[in-house]
Amino acid sequence: MVNSAGLKNMRVLITGAASGLGRALATDLAKKGNDLALFDLNSQQLAETCKSCEELGGKALPVVGDVTKPEDCKRFVDAAVERFGGIDALVANAGISMWARFEDVKDLSVFPRLMQVNYLGVVYCTYFALPFIKQSRGTIVAISSIQGKIGVPYHTGYVASKHAVQGFFNALRTELRETGVHILLVLPHWLTGTRLREHAYGKDGVPLGSTRSRHSRESVTVEACSQAIIQAMSKRQRELVIPPKLKALPWLSLISPRLVEYIVTRKVDEQSGKS
Repeated sequence: MVNSAGLKNMRVLITGAASGLGRALATDLAKKGNDLALFDLNSQQLAETCKSCEELGGKALPVVGDVTKPEDCKRFVDAAVERFGGIDALVANAGISMWARFEDVKDLSVFPRLMQVNYLGVVYCTYFALPFIKQSRGTIVAISSIQGKIGVPYHTGYVASKHAVQGFFNALRTELRETGVHILLVLPHWLTGTRLREHAYGKDGVPLGSTRSRHSRESVTVEACSQAIIQAMSKRQRELVIPPKLKALPWLSLISPRLVEYIVTRKVDEQSGKS
């Protein structure tokens, strides 16, 4: 079970741990002496994350694999349990994005790919980890997005996948209400310090690369996001919106959806350099 002493001496699984938010969470949790099983496709960067974690006082087990493959997710969970004897928390962080108008998309495979990574990758890891998390009365952390609650232009497939994550965990929470398992849904704004934009799919179904638009002044660093997530885990919060002021958007959308559409579209255009 997640303890109240600052998340120490826990067995934590993190997907998408090779870089960005996953790496920030891994290193922050390593500083507290936790045992970490880290999962990613990028073996070289994953090894670097593990090295950093061990230098900071944690134990780190690298597992190279693909969240879209159930057999890889099972291997990840099994390796963690074999090494550490159980699971106290799963952080489902792996994800990809897109940046293209729906009508301009030339390669429709973008949409199943987004669902496979962002939604099914979360489902598979949760499925195999859940029996052990129930034993420890532990925590599942799903890194969703504020886009899981509102529509955002140029992100249709990404938004759909994050809505699916929201629905899945809201339903799962009802099934687990008597088990002691804690579910935290994290809904961040755009983050700096990740390669999500560089890897985002464009209209031709290939990553956009480093030419993607700048971040806005309201973007949040992965370091700040990581600290907020760890604090929310220790408090066993149900939902974390980063930054907190974005909590108003879903409510405002119920009252004045056109106003929210205008605000969101304007912000996205600023990100794209269109305004």
